[in-house]
Amino acid sequence: MTTVLIADDQPLQRLGFRMLLQGTPGLTGVGEAAHGAEAVSLAARLRPDVVLMDVRMPGMDGIEATRRIVAAGGRTRILILTTFALDEYAHAGLRAGASGFLLKEARPAELVAGIRAVASGDAVVSPRLTRRLLDAYARQVLAPTGADMPQADPRLGTLSEREHEVLLAVAKGWTNTEIAEQLVLTESTVKKHVGRVLAKLGARDRIQAVIMAYDAGLVRPRP
Repeated sequence: MTTVLIADDQPLQRLGFRMLLQGTPGLTGVGEAAHGAEAVSLAARLRPDVVLMDVRMPGMDGIEATRRIVAAGGRTRILILTTFALDEYAHAGLRAGASGFLLKEARPAELVAGIRAVASGDAVVSPRLTRRLLDAYARQVLAPTGADMPQADPRLGTLSEREHEVLLAVAKGWTNTEIAEQLVLTESTVKKHVGRVLAKLGARDRIQAVIMAYDAGLVRPRP
């Protein structure tokens, strides 16, 4: 059973999510929060598998709440709910440690699939949409140049040559199938390499690995 905490300041929105969880086998709501501070407190006490996190809440917003929940080091994963696909809030949420984001207007089936994906350790945002999202803001946030070039994260040095190639491919938005074709590997081998990359980098999922690649200057935003 996947446990879910709802964090949204809109009562009707919480009601909709609650009804969806109640009507879906394998999912159960364990609590509701109307603002970020309450979400952090409930997440620490209830330890849900997933938090459905609205970013725009009074007081502590969903971004800060996400950062604090992730920093606590528990198993809880965050699924950001936003209004626009390329909203800067969604971008900030991913950098804060969220495992993905969905539109609030997503169909019930998409929301359920997203919750299950996040709970299983996958990222909800597709590889190509991840690239679009990061490209939209990397020029301002992620990819300094010249004297401001960031020092390489020492964890990158632990990657083998093949793992480094796989990281670059993931950061370019390639799917496992595309990586397998380009590097002449089987998909199962690619999955193993991706798993090793995430473990060595200490990344929660592919999205966090992509962000680390941008931060290190390994990938540049496309013009």
